Amino acid sequence: MRSVTYSMNISLDGFIVGPDGGVDWTTPDEEVFRFATDEVRGAGVHLLGRRLYESMLYWETVDQNPSLGFSTREFAAVWKPLPKVVFSTTLSSVQGNARLASGDLAQEIERLRAQPGDGNIAIGGAILAAEAAALGLIDEYRPRVCPVLLGGGVPFFPQHERRVDLELVETRTFSSKVIHLRYRVPR
Repeated sequence: MRSVTYSMNISLDGFIVGPDGGVDWTTPDEEVFRFATDEVRGAGVHLLGRRLYESMLYWETVDQNPSLGFSTREFAAVWKPLPKVVFSTTLSSVQGNARLASGDLAQEIERLRAQPGDGNIAIGGAILAAEAAALGLIDEYRPRVCPVLLGGGVPFFPQHERRVDLELVETRTFSSKVIHLRYRVPR
């Protein structure tokens, strides 16, 4: 069965977006960018909320810029063909290799888990991931902790009224002092 993974850059105090809406503190160096590209390469499908989907539209055309570095072109080459499912009540259409979700989150994940295929089911967007976490649907949390305190913003970890014990699977410290943590939800 395919695993559902939630991976994003976070501040040390647990936020994915600062109080001003900024994410400039998440700009990865080459080493972290390659790691994130490899993570996306391991996905078979990516579930996105509307805001993250709109942010990631950048990658649909960025490869048309001839002055881009190899890593940027490589990420675009991995991201563009990746199947995406977008959860939105306001969008009527999506671009690229994406489709609007036809069911609720639990139904979509159940359907995707049942389909044959390689790669995990990646999930992104704080609101969508919080819903999946509250439903007990996330199998792995993969934060990349950046050495910054934001003091507020959009939290990586959902706020719900239940305890979730985690099992540490992997850690990695990058030269930029970003730390990758990989936790599995024991089942």
